Amino acid sequence: MSNELLQKVIDTTDMGNSTSSNNGLLYPEQAGRFIDYMWDATALTKVARTIRMKSDTVDIDKVNVGQRILRAATQAQPRQYDGADGSIYNAAAYFSKVSLTTKKLRLDWELSSETLEDNIEGTDLEDHIARMMATQAGNDVEDLLLSGDSTSSDALLQAFDGFSKLAKVGGNVVNAYGGGLELGVFNQAIKALPRRYKQRRNQLRFFTSSNLVQDYLFNLAKNTGAQNLGTPFDISSGVIRGDVAANDGAGGVMTPFAFGIPVINVPLLPESATTGELHLTFPQNFIVGIKRDITVYRTFIPKKDSIEYTLYIRVGCAIENLDAHVVVHNIGIGGTAVTSSQTSTSGALSSPTSVTKWKQSSVV
Repeated sequence: MSNELLQKVIDTTDMGNSTSSNNGLLYPEQAGRFIDYMWDATALTKVARTIRMKSDTVDIDKVNVGQRILRAATQAQPRQYDGADGSIYNAAAYFSKVSLTTKKLRLDWELSSETLEDNIEGTDLEDHIARMMATQAGNDVEDLLLSGDSTSSDALLQAFDGFSKLAKVGGNVVNAYGGGLELGVFNQAIKALPRRYKQRRNQLRFFTSSNLVQDYLFNLAKNTGAQNLGTPFDISSGVIRGDVAANDGAGGVMTPFAFGIPVINVPLLPESATTGELHLTFPQNFIVGIKRDITVYRTFIPKKDSIEYTLYIRVGCAIENLDAHVVVHNIGIGGTAVTSSQTSTSGALSSPTSVTKWKQSSVV
């Protein structure tokens, strides 16, 4: 990121000056590049649909035509398309909207005069710290987008409901009942997805957290049963051919496929010490809204002999089509695959017929 991008952060004459015509507002080009820089250290936002909004709220139009709109045509009886009563079936397009509303977020930090004077970077430290703050702000925004819960007591997560909660409330939900992440879990997730979306199977992606990705790799390597026989060799040869990127632990990395669908590593997806979750959907189904008006204020406080910075940004999220989203929750973390005996005796995986809308009290 160039110094021009943070011009407003290091320019004393413009920042924190209420008489300035810009009043701390980044120029449109700077705001766009600042947003890009924030996303550099994130995983999901790189593949999600990002809308750079000019207002606090925007409505996104949706249109669909339903299913089975064709009818058998009877020779010389043009009116009998839908029965003997002479009625005509007219296919129609159905319009709806997805409302995307942003929430105002704030970041404060300060630097003392001694810090700026005594460090080895000199005056460049101010720009360096601003870059670090921008990177961490990007991580915090992604954490909110994924784990946000309006009922949370956390000062950040209470801003709005994130993708995880939205998917559990309105999407297709499968309970893994504490079973580890192995092929059976992926199988149940695919079966829970309505058939009409499987015609675009090559566009689907699995999303899960780093610990569950590691468990999946561990289970693939450990399981020598007929179901997974030869898988480790296939993974290695795929990496050598360049078909699959090697898992270097970075967020957003694609790990080996599960039934032909890539598994994306999203480190900040919600997980506890014992359980995590897996999402199956189209990447563009995740909608991230971010308002382009970013303000950064810089004020020198004489009594403290320090410089205070305040950044404001507006962010929101939505899932465009909840019916095309599957979330498997309560997946055990620990690196042990679910055996057939465990599945049959304890019901480690729910069947596709038990897919239900999520109730908050049922989530671990």
